[in-house]
Amino acid sequence: MLAPTPFFADRGCHVRIYEEARALQKRGHQVEIVTYHLGREVSGLRVQRIQDFPWYQKLEAGPSPHKLYLDAFLLGLAARRVREFAPDLIHAHLHEGCWIGHWLRPASWSSGRRLPLVFDYQGSLADEAMSHGWVREGSLGHRLLAGVEAWINRRADCILVSSGPLAENLRGIPAARRGGVEVVRDGVDGSLFRPDPDPELRPRLGIPADALLVVFLGLLTPYQGVDLLLESARLAAAEEPRLHFLVMGYPDEDRYQARARELGLAGKITFTGRVNYFEASKWLAAGDLAAAPKICRTESNGKLLDYLACGLPVAAFDTAVNREILRECAVYAELLPGDAGASARNLAAAMLALARDAGRRRELGVAGRRMAEREYSWDASAARIEEIYRRLLEGGQEKE
Repeated sequence: MLAPTPFFADRGCHVRIYEEARALQKRGHQVEIVTYHLGREVSGLRVQRIQDFPWYQKLEAGPSPHKLYLDAFLLGLAARRVREFAPDLIHAHLHEGCWIGHWLRPASWSSGRRLPLVFDYQGSLADEAMSHGWVREGSLGHRLLAGVEAWINRRADCILVSSGPLAENLRGIPAARRGGVEVVRDGVDGSLFRPDPDPELRPRLGIPADALLVVFLGLLTPYQGVDLLLESARLAAAEEPRLHFLVMGYPDEDRYQARARELGLAGKITFTGRVNYFEASKWLAAGDLAAAPKICRTESNGKLLDYLACGLPVAAFDTAVNREILRECAVYAELLPGDAGASARNLAAAMLALARDAGRRRELGVAGRRMAEREYSWDASAARIEEIYRRLLEGGQEKE
């Protein structure tokens, strides 16, 4: 697996890499992950890292000029591992991974075949750059990135996406030489994420025992909707004084704490910073409901499955990705592009609807936990990936 990212860093992309690799290993596959020099070690996985670059310590998502040379070193390491590890195929995450995977193929020609390249697509490269403020929609930079993205997509033999809406985003775009676009849904470890709160967590954080606790877990960035979350928290707390907000994630905690104080949320909101993925369930399960304010429409939203597995009803923006995952286990708020004020009011109304109806919270929480157990296992996702692998390998890959 190619992972051009600081694996493991307690965020959604990394969770998918980790859980897919672990589930594939359980099914008898040998998996080796090639990644950057930084990131936390996780047990049970075979990980190869590029040489250390001590001045680069960025763990959060987003573009960086440093990635140009990091990916060059990753390509060199991966080429050596292709010769020594002799994989049957390449499973690449992110667009940089697919690009690297394409250039790895000559390393396999000595065996008389070209390694199949599977691309695990997690969102649009051009739209990500736009969400991070690097380019404007429709600008020359945005169009150039969209062209590069389309070129990379066409290098893959099969593109994996986590939801039907993401697959629809690729319809009509020449993508994937042989295997097309296949949906492999995110999963959730129901034994790790469950409705089992830590009874000491609220007192430890100074959260009142009788508070209606709204939880959020994710990166603290505008494209994750955190700015809208804070504004909706201000509006909802003014209507329902029992509300308290637990915001878990990184980076820029200090900036968002300052913004929360400006909005008059002091004493109503708690920021935890980065939360270990393997401990997150205890924090989530302490909540009464979860908020899903993500505004990017072209990326997966795997944290929703953690919410469901922890028995949390969800107040979410009404996007195609959210609808597919949450179905009836959420109260939806209309997301109005270009109108942040109205979007925040809508999300506040959705949170208030759940906060004021304990019976509905219980009903949706139980249904969500049941759905997570029944339909969202990582083993099922791995079985689907295994089926795709088999089809590509049996199809034969001769030299180009």
